[in-house]
Amino acid sequence: MSNDPLLQPFQLKHLTLRNRIMITSHEPAYPEDGMPKDRYRAYHVERARAGVALTMTAGSASVSRDSPPVFNNILAWKDEVVGWMRKLADECHDHGCAVMIQLTHLGRRTRWDKADWLPVVSPGHEREAAHRSFPKKMEDWDIQRIIGDYVDAAERMKAAGLDGLELQAYGHLMDQFWSPLTNELDGPYGGSLDNRLRFTFEILRGIRDRCGADLLLGVRYTGDEDLPGGFDAKDGIAISHKLKDSGLVDFLNVVRGHIDTDAGLTDVIPVQGMRNAPHLEFAGQIRKATDFPTFHAAKIPDIPTARHAIASGLVDMVGMTRAHMADPHLVRKVIEGREDEIRPCVGANYCLDRIYQGGLAFCLHNAATGREETMPQTIPAADAKKRVTIVGAGPGGMEAARVAAERGHAVTVFEAADRPGGQIRLTALQERRREMISIIAWRQAMCERHGVAFRFNTFAEAGDVLATEPDEVIIATGGLPHTEMLRAGNDLVVSAWDILSGDVKPGQNVLIYDDAGDHAALQAADLIAATGARVEIVTPDRAFSPEVMAMNLVPYMRSLQKLDTTFTVTWRLTSVARDGNHLRATLGSDYGGVTRERLVDQVVVNHGTRPLDELYFDLKPLSSNLGEVDYDALTTGGPQDLRKNPEGRFRLFRIGDAVAARNTHAAIYDALRLVKDL
Repeated sequence: MSNDPLLQPFQLKHLTLRNRIMITSHEPAYPEDGMPKDRYRAYHVERARAGVALTMTAGSASVSRDSPPVFNNILAWKDEVVGWMRKLADECHDHGCAVMIQLTHLGRRTRWDKADWLPVVSPGHEREAAHRSFPKKMEDWDIQRIIGDYVDAAERMKAAGLDGLELQAYGHLMDQFWSPLTNELDGPYGGSLDNRLRFTFEILRGIRDRCGADLLLGVRYTGDEDLPGGFDAKDGIAISHKLKDSGLVDFLNVVRGHIDTDAGLTDVIPVQGMRNAPHLEFAGQIRKATDFPTFHAAKIPDIPTARHAIASGLVDMVGMTRAHMADPHLVRKVIEGREDEIRPCVGANYCLDRIYQGGLAFCLHNAATGREETMPQTIPAADAKKRVTIVGAGPGGMEAARVAAERGHAVTVFEAADRPGGQIRLTALQERRREMISIIAWRQAMCERHGVAFRFNTFAEAGDVLATEPDEVIIATGGLPHTEMLRAGNDLVVSAWDILSGDVKPGQNVLIYDDAGDHAALQAADLIAATGARVEIVTPDRAFSPEVMAMNLVPYMRSLQKLDTTFTVTWRLTSVARDGNHLRATLGSDYGGVTRERLVDQVVVNHGTRPLDELYFDLKPLSSNLGEVDYDALTTGGPQDLRKNPEGRFRLFRIGDAVAARNTHAAIYDALRLVKDL
């Protein structure tokens, strides 16, 4: 038996968990028609097969019709959920993994214009900033109805064969009762702490009475709202004791903070550039005070941090949820002594930010996560060895090289720079985003392990590629910033990349025109404003930086709002002209008929990239597929078989920004789905 603290079993009542690593409840937004169907099941089974002790589904499953999903939640109030959850639980159990689910009523954390257009309910009228619905103050019949809904949903989960469930109590209805900030009821459900907890304990008792002692039961809750007027850590300790002493629960799952605003949510679930495991010590205080099984997860991205959490006795089970999105085989690699091969979570939070904008959760640099039915998490060896030549060592090119090498091919990579990275090298220059370089570093290590030949400082031309006698050629040359978009004055502007790279010194009165909405403009603004300069960010959109998304925006705002920074929406930069020692920038409006001017000393433009595709078009007529991609095969996970030119000596593909300006995930996904079958 291993001496690794993470690999020790944990006895939770009658259930033996095979190690101390778990996936906490989260909603990747994979349900179909509110049900955890094949895609959802495949996602959890992949991680169960790889050794995780406990996977918790749903974040959270809705127990009531008037708790409509706002990020494609599982509908636990429907009887049909039983069959789907049973299939998931049975298959995970076959691999030795326990399965639980998180149940909730969202309360005010949803919208009235979703699903059946029922009023949002809460124990008070106060609106949540994030979802903007003014709730109906709950009546007695609302309370009793929803208590019954929780109990019915729990019974469905028991019927599905799950090992247990937890109730969600941070930001949702349950702790809206707990908090003095949201509970405006009189007794018996408002006023004193015991009254505010009454709703929770009536639900717990109802579940125990209906489902018995064999269904494990816990609460995932905030032990400190960290809000003026809310309940604090002292109250959290009292709540923790009351939960334990009730005899109704088997474990506590502790977080700290509030999620009613983007900033609050980001503090509870930190993103890159923020401190790792910021609430771990607090969870340890709860465990020490209660001497009760305690779980915790919040930016525990790596094995050393997780091992410390267990070895120090801070918690009994450590959640590594986003880490398992990056590498679902994390536990297997620990067991096999291959920790150095674990694909690192870089905290980019592409996963969570996507669901809050209504999309599916995808890992920024593991394109197979959430696509387990069509994309491999482990790359199989090819039947025959080929020569694969890749031009460009950005994230797409490095992924293509990794996958091709793991297939067993002989891989050559040309890169114009002296090391790999592409655009990510610029991104990672900012201290807050330095974790991004791990996307490249991990791939470089995997490539070196498999003997990939890198030719750096080489601006490859057609002859260089042909000299490698390739069977397959992947063009991953990326793009360059596009600034030729003004009626006049294109020669007077610089790109955001110019600022980030240090090729251009920041001005003192700067207009940043952001027509791409991604990180580059905000990173440039951060860098310029930090020098003491005045910065105005102008966008033609009705909201700034839409591609950055909510939680990633928080650290930027915390920085920029302290500096001399202005945000201006719905204005389009049309021209720039010299005016003495200054630049006169003219702004127009898509809404028509108005212009404004700004007198500045520097104009920075973020307008996306244009493909570096000259080499691709040079090679295209020599290729057997003439560069064509079978989109049906590409989108369904099938191999590419097009060969339009029988005289062609190789197949040719291009990926990432060499096709069109997109993002890191798109480039990596392009590479994986094209190269996995070569």
